[in-house]
This record gives sequence, structure tokens and C-alpha cells, in this order.
Amino acid sequence: MPAKDFTFKIKVTDEQAKELATYINTLPAQDLLFGLRFAFNRYSAAAGGYLMPGRKSMVKRETHLLSADQAKWRLHNWKVMIRTYREKGYSYPTISRIKKQLQKIAGIKK
Repeated sequence: MPAKDFTFKIKVTDEQAKELATYINTLPAQDLLFGLRFAFNRYSAAAGGYLMPGRKSMVKRETHLLSADQAKWRLHNWKVMIRTYREKGYSYPTISRIKKQLQKIAGIKK
């Protein structure tokens, strides 16, 4: 398939223009399109309100303010906690990571 020239107008600052020119001149077209697709999908998800945070931040959100006693209580009532985490939409690998972090906080070695 023959290559086509593509021209577009966008309002950017001088600094942004330099950065954009660097990307356009350096990256192949398929990588530029990949990056634009990713950025578009992420923007759409954020605008639509369904952008899910990363797994790491889910684990931190569930564990970062817990005391050792609270962590022990959650581990002692683990079946109830699994049900709660599943209702929140967490995957089993994420739940496993939460349990691992709870064990660290509680001082339990496994």
C-alpha cells in the first residue's frame, strides 16, 4: 500500500510543538497510531467514568491505613472479605495480592 502524506492543524505551545515534532519525526506511523489509540481509549474511559485504577492502587487503597489488629481481623474473617472484594469487582489475583499485603501488615509469615 503506498504511503500518503497527512496534514493536520492543532493549537499547541512552542514547547509542545517541539515535543510533537520529535515524536512524529522519530516514531514510525504504526507506533504513533498505537499511542493515539491508547490515549483516545483512556480519555474516553476517563470521560465516561469507567476508567479502573491499576491493581497496585487497589491493593494500596484496601491496605495502606490498616493497623496490625485490623489486618489480623480481616485475615481471621477471610471468607467474608473475599465476598466483599468480589462485590467490589476485584479479580482473584488482586484479592490474593491484598491477602499477601494483609499478612505483611499483621506480621504473619506464610
